Amino acid sequence: MTEDAKIGTYEFVAEPFHVDFTGKLTMSVLGNHLLNCAGFHASDRGFGMAFLQENHYTWVLSRLAIELDEMPEQYEKFSIQTWVENVYRLFTDRNFSLLDKDGKTIGYARSVWAMISMETRKPADLLTLHGGSIMDYVCDKACPIEKPGRIKMTSSAPVAEYQTKYSDIDINGHVNSIKYIEHILDLFPLSQFKEKRVRRFEMAYVAESYYGDTLSFYQEQVNEDEYLIEVKKNGTEVVVRSKVIFS
Repeated sequence: MTEDAKIGTYEFVAEPFHVDFTGKLTMSVLGNHLLNCAGFHASDRGFGMAFLQENHYTWVLSRLAIELDEMPEQYEKFSIQTWVENVYRLFTDRNFSLLDKDGKTIGYARSVWAMISMETRKPADLLTLHGGSIMDYVCDKACPIEKPGRIKMTSSAPVAEYQTKYSDIDINGHVNSIKYIEHILDLFPLSQFKEKRVRRFEMAYVAESYYGDTLSFYQEQVNEDEYLIEVKKNGTEVVVRSKVIFS
């Protein structure tokens, strides 16, 4: 199989209801597109959600890092490419590139996924999937952004709280991974987005939260443009850690 055949390319349009007040695609919609592309790419190659759920397994996103030079504008066509960088026994690295209407690369993303049992919620061995054929799709296309790093918080007082609602819950019965992106960016004032844009956004998913949980958001400013965020459910357990860098 050629390297090009291992890469999936998917086209989109920045619809009016997918952009923010600046006329640019929102980070949460981009994140949703990335996850959809991961699903399309996996399904086309025989290890998508439908196949896994028939066998009582599912994919779970563990880490995500998005780094952007630009964001598509309203009505603009753009495309996303995705490919598998590495497969380990319990995790797989999947990368993305974001291309504008002219085919110019304007951003990249890195993600880490686990396949878990829907019954035990524990990771499963990826190398047994279809007899290890997932390894056939490992691709050496470059992704020139840093991998998601460890995020350590020291803040002890929450800056916001939120009780999860119907619109937060996904097909797996827990808070949708993209909803955390929306809630985290809502911590910043509108003026922040008038003056600057998000250059890099990192997420580390630690635990699941469910309908009715109270999420507490802790925020720490590292420097003028860099912020760390930690989200706990019901005052104790960490569910998400994030890093947001503006420029």
